[in-house]
Amino acid sequence: MTELLRAHGESVLSARTRITPEDFRVDEIDAFAASGEGEHLLLTIEKRGLTTAEAVRRVAAWAGVPESAIGHAGLKDRHAVTRQRLSVWLPGREDPDPSTLDSEALRVIEAHRHSRKLPRGALAGNRFRLVLREVVGDRAAVEQRLGAIVAQGVPNYFGEQRFGRSGDNVAQALAMFAGRRVKREERSMLLSAARSELFNCVLAQRVHDGNWNAALEGDVFMLAGSHSVFGPEPLDDRIRERVATFDIDPTGPMWGRGTLRTSEAVLALETEAVAGSDAQALRDGLERAGMKQERRALRLRATNLQWQWLEDGALEVAFELPSGSYATSVLAELGNVSDAMR
Repeated sequence: MTELLRAHGESVLSARTRITPEDFRVDEIDAFAASGEGEHLLLTIEKRGLTTAEAVRRVAAWAGVPESAIGHAGLKDRHAVTRQRLSVWLPGREDPDPSTLDSEALRVIEAHRHSRKLPRGALAGNRFRLVLREVVGDRAAVEQRLGAIVAQGVPNYFGEQRFGRSGDNVAQALAMFAGRRVKREERSMLLSAARSELFNCVLAQRVHDGNWNAALEGDVFMLAGSHSVFGPEPLDDRIRERVATFDIDPTGPMWGRGTLRTSEAVLALETEAVAGSDAQALRDGLERAGMKQERRALRLRATNLQWQWLEDGALEVAFELPSGSYATSVLAELGNVSDAMR
């Protein structure tokens, strides 16, 4: 896997997180309000020590429906306290009593009727509240780094979760592309890991060059808060100002069939960053698999970032991220934060 270079300098702390599930709290930020009527029951649940798949099984059993009748917007960690929405298809049925679902591991926060099944990705983002324990580092340096993260953002790397518990999903993807047979669900996971690795290669090169958060000649941009992509177009002060104010972000490739959309200096950079033999094998495999060229923002902005030092010397950090991004990318810019659950 690609070495993920820090953008803001050397480590300013070492710490551990997720010593208890309460150290890692994640709440989905809703993208819409429940309609109040319809065939689906929209639940907001809080779970502790459960995967989303395990929560889905419990809710399906409680409602007496197949798991296929349950919708969810995204996956949430097992070793955490998380809040997320699930939808339950109950055509022509009364709502089951939510209190009968409550347990130490799962409880219902809200329940409302809704007109449609909850699709994947139907959330505005996630709100994190993380506690870093056993912190070693100068507090002034840590707070200065947090200020830099607020001002400049962080590289929008795919986190280690994307690459498997043992970090070997890229190696498995290479084996799959070389002919090893895999199950359908594993194939999807390995294709995602392959695309993520190539994106990280390009982003790491731009971090190395110091231009991951700047506009270059030939860049393709993404409008903040959406997946709307435009460019390349002539680089001028207007584009530079829009990047500086977080209105738009430069992007990197999510590999697939077709030509890279970038031009000039950025096209050369992206081509060189994925020119190695393993990268070439990943590119070829993704194209044979029918994936299409897409783009992803190179920069990640942690909004509403706040922090406080706790009485025991721990550091609590809270922030919001758009969906599809990783809290580990923010923590990595602070230093060496180990996950007690990994």
